[in-house]
Amino acid sequence: MLSRSFVLLVALSTALGATLNRRVTCPTGQTTANAACCALFPVLEDIQNNMFAGDTCSDAAHTALRVAFHDAIGFSTTQKSFGTGADGSIFIFATTELGYDANLGIADAFNLEAPFIQKHNISVADFIQFAATVSLTKCPGILQPPFMFGRKDATAAAPEGTVPEPFQSVDTILSRMADAGFTPAEVVALLASHSIAGADDVDPSASGLPFDSTPSRFDTQFFVETQLRGTLFPGGSGGNQGEVESPIAGEIRLESDSNLARDPATACLWQANVNNQAHMAQSFQAAFAKMSNLGQTGLVDCSDVIPAPPPLSAAAAQSFFPPGLSQSDVEQACSSTTFPDLPTTPGAAAALPQM
Repeated sequence: MLSRSFVLLVALSTALGATLNRRVTCPTGQTTANAACCALFPVLEDIQNNMFAGDTCSDAAHTALRVAFHDAIGFSTTQKSFGTGADGSIFIFATTELGYDANLGIADAFNLEAPFIQKHNISVADFIQFAATVSLTKCPGILQPPFMFGRKDATAAAPEGTVPEPFQSVDTILSRMADAGFTPAEVVALLASHSIAGADDVDPSASGLPFDSTPSRFDTQFFVETQLRGTLFPGGSGGNQGEVESPIAGEIRLESDSNLARDPATACLWQANVNNQAHMAQSFQAAFAKMSNLGQTGLVDCSDVIPAPPPLSAAAAQSFFPPGLSQSDVEQACSSTTFPDLPTTPGAAAALPQM
């Protein structure tokens, strides 16, 4: 015969399991683990249909991602005047922050996102990070991104100088990021975002210049191509501040990316991503989640609202040398491990299209 204590234990376990698995049905019909998350489903539907309409890891998605970083990095572990992190200040105090040199071009994002912010009853801070998180799910290769909800909006602008600039030294960039709470490994992890990004304002003669040859896939190709010897500029006014030569026509390379790929402090961290999709995706997932929550407390986990990203096939995840390039074009910088052997894509070299 079962003991009374065992029966009580089974009953307690069953009740606890039911509590942990309890779902809330929202007024719009979706289910979620927390009733607070119901507020996000109308926002999700609106931006999916109208802000990211037909977008497959292209311009609108890239723009949302850039805004999220520039907003969140207004944070310091040592200086309260640097801002309160992922707090929406970049839009709330747009007349101030969008005038900073590092935020050149983000006015376009403000014009895109402001009408949606006005329509929905969530904080500006939450909208910026929510839009960026949803934007990631447009890109094959991304791991399911988490999302925390309940950010408080800023009461003051972040000062100029919190966003690292592409012309700054590696030491300066790592110091600024360390002050915001990021290790060199996390800095490199965050820069995996450049695998699905491009530049609009570095070269004034050209916009939508990709950082690698596969800008619509979250893959490791960015880490390959930044390690190759640069030979040309993509636009008509090459050699702009913060820009160095790239190996492929139509591709832009930031000076900071080039230096981080070659600096002893980060070279091996950089190379570790090459042809290692799992490592890159997992590192970015963790670093992005940390970034999007900077300066915020008491948040609710609403990760189950976020759509699933499209898969990246094993073949598409395979790194390669672009046509006409090979191992001999690698500028080896990691002192402990040689650059991986990769196949060269057959065919003639061709200029990359603008994004």
